[in-house]
Amino acid sequence: MKLSKRGEYALRALVNLGIASEVGRSLVQISELADHERMPVKFLEQIMKDLKAAGYVASERGKFGGYRLARTAAAIPIGEVVRLLDGPLAPIGCVSQSAYAKCSCPDEAHCGLRMIMLDVRNAIAGILDRYTVADLVSVTLRKMRASGVVHPFAESPTPLPGASRRYRPRPLPTSSATPAEGILSSLIPEYSI
Repeated sequence: MKLSKRGEYALRALVNLGIASEVGRSLVQISELADHERMPVKFLEQIMKDLKAAGYVASERGKFGGYRLARTAAAIPIGEVVRLLDGPLAPIGCVSQSAYAKCSCPDEAHCGLRMIMLDVRNAIAGILDRYTVADLVSVTLRKMRASGVVHPFAESPTPLPGASRRYRPRPLPTSSATPAEGILSSLIPEYSI
């Protein structure tokens, strides 16, 4: 499974709306979301329409309108959003629960490839279905506060000592991610390596 840009942008938008809610901001304009995350506005508009149709976000029109979460962040499982935008989580059709498709294997019941892909599907689904937008918001805010960064969606940002008024993301590492950087290590201390 590979998360598409559509799925990635949707999750990033939902996390930002969750953060905005946490810091007291009732609505966020789409141009702010797109600017903050460096996303194309038109593409984000299409994604937000899908999220609205699915009941994840609500919008208000007008000069001071914008988007907000339609449900609490804790009521939005990551797996649901990924399935909505990217389809089934299964790496091959014969292990999908929602979009089963017979594969070319003549003996599906004894196929080793199918068995390992079922484990992959179960692992992916287990993690994505266990965590919600609220978990991602919590981890993101915790890391930002620890770094002294003020989020741009605060109504009237008061910087922490030594923090900039404007949000400045840290440069992304050029090496591959390590297990210690994952959400499990942030939420479950004994998981960190």
